[in-house]
Amino acid sequence: MRLPGDDLLSAVDGGLSWISGEGAHADIILSTRVRLARNLEHFPFRETIAAAQQEQVTREIIDAFGEASGSNGGSARRQFLRLGDLQETDLNLLLERHLVSREMIRFKEASALLVSDSGRVALLINEEDHLRIQVLEAGLQLEEAWESARRTDEELRRRIRFAYHERFGFLTSCPTNTGTGLRASVLIHLPGLVLTREIHKVLQGLAQIGLTFRGLYGEGSDVVGNYFQISNQTTLGKSETELVSHLNQITRQVIEYEENARQVLARDALDEIEDKVWRAYGLLRCARAMSTDEMMNLLSAVRLGVSMKLLPDMRVRQLNQLLLWTQIAHLEKRAGRALAKRDREHERAKLIREILDEAEPGHPKEGR
Repeated sequence: MRLPGDDLLSAVDGGLSWISGEGAHADIILSTRVRLARNLEHFPFRETIAAAQQEQVTREIIDAFGEASGSNGGSARRQFLRLGDLQETDLNLLLERHLVSREMIRFKEASALLVSDSGRVALLINEEDHLRIQVLEAGLQLEEAWESARRTDEELRRRIRFAYHERFGFLTSCPTNTGTGLRASVLIHLPGLVLTREIHKVLQGLAQIGLTFRGLYGEGSDVVGNYFQISNQTTLGKSETELVSHLNQITRQVIEYEENARQVLARDALDEIEDKVWRAYGLLRCARAMSTDEMMNLLSAVRLGVSMKLLPDMRVRQLNQLLLWTQIAHLEKRAGRALAKRDREHERAKLIREILDEAEPGHPKEGR
């Protein structure tokens, strides 16, 4: 099936390598993200920077990245996008793919995006800071994502001078990012903890050890479908390696809690869970109209069923496709036009049925 919006980022696999369903614990961890906030020395921060200076920042970053790519053989695929040149649907599609932020869209006339390495590595230019180096990986791959971000940062630092203070570290627009400038996060699915009513205890524990949680699309987004984005809360006073290691350790503990909760459900409430899973699958399979929230909650139940081997013919990759491709901008990109709410619900249900058809055993496109 053709990806909605393929033409927008076709040169870099659409920026979708992170929904592949690969990586450790991919049934529980959808993706791993590492971001590094950087500002160029001798340029004002965004609150006071002029438009001409932002354009100069963009050119210096692009030139530096091009030189870095050339020094490594020059074979990396990449695509450069000025957000001010894009339509609203394309901007929202990039947001749904976690390739830009709401902050970038808000200031789109000055913002730009450079995506490289099959969408894993992206440079977000003139966001809250002059530069955000972002790496997205499938599953739990915090060390791998950090290493990719570190290498990119190191290559750029050989060509650009970033704002840095000997005592405070990298200087950023928001004081909470000052220090390493690192934000690492995992997008984790926790239905077991929700159903066993242990989730609040776990989330309270995260806050006590310097971590925070948000919804599917980060700051300001609601938690839907039992997806939580867990990330470090501070960047000052610890090294990047310590921050990544701490998040990795705690994430593995949360995965263990979730797996234990699922074992409790399998032991004490298997009939109820099976009914919940198959009802959700049946609705997804047969519905002719579906809202985003309903779809997210049904997909959560199906994902739990796949992980617990109650739906053996479904794959995590297909669930990830369903989660992303049925979002509003992807539906509108696929339809080639803006969609009214009811039209979106019909198109969403239709796409879900098509993807589930391809997931059926023996389907020729599955290559089983």
